[in-house]
Amino acid sequence: MALIAKESGGGSEFTPVPQGMHLARCYRIIDTGTQESNYQGKIRHLPKVMLQFEVHGEDESGKPIVTAKGEPMSISKNFTLSLSDMATLRKDLETWRGEKFTQEELRGFELKKVLGVWAMISVIKAMGNNGKEYTNIAAIMSVPPAIKKAGMPQPHNDLKIFSIDEPDMALFDSFSNGLKEKIGKSPEWQARGGKSSASAPAKASAGSFDDMDDDIPF
Repeated sequence: MALIAKESGGGSEFTPVPQGMHLARCYRIIDTGTQESNYQGKIRHLPKVMLQFEVHGEDESGKPIVTAKGEPMSISKNFTLSLSDMATLRKDLETWRGEKFTQEELRGFELKKVLGVWAMISVIKAMGNNGKEYTNIAAIMSVPPAIKKAGMPQPHNDLKIFSIDEPDMALFDSFSNGLKEKIGKSPEWQARGGKSSASAPAKASAGSFDDMDDDIPF
């Protein structure tokens, strides 16, 4: 089943992506199912989705932002799967595309449209409730025309979508233990017994995202 966002009524040592504004490409969309959310003491259970980006560029000292293997670093952001007025997903998608959603789009926007799309991401450090420091994506914006004109970097990662309805188990096995555990706690995953009944994993094509000359990337 496609991941549709709608307007609703209501270890090894890890080196994080450095703070700042970076060019990035969305290469993976992960359905994490319904998760418990605690906001200002109010417990809710909401459908969640994760977007993963590969980061291209240099840090403040001019060093490439790469892993020890020389590959682009990656960073993720979790969202509630909603396009309601106050939804972070709606805010980020609109700043990313540089245009607000139409009422028709708000009735159902298929997230796979952002797969393979380039963006500018603002990365910051923040302290979590557990006292640990985390690196987060504060904002997602469209790529300036000057950067597009100069030419985009060579993409690195294959484009992938993970859906609990039709899980790609090979992709699931590549996730961190923490992400596996998170997905495993969702009622959707538990209802499946954690097993795939699909004959083939869902596939996504990057073909429609190659033309970055368009004013609206998705």
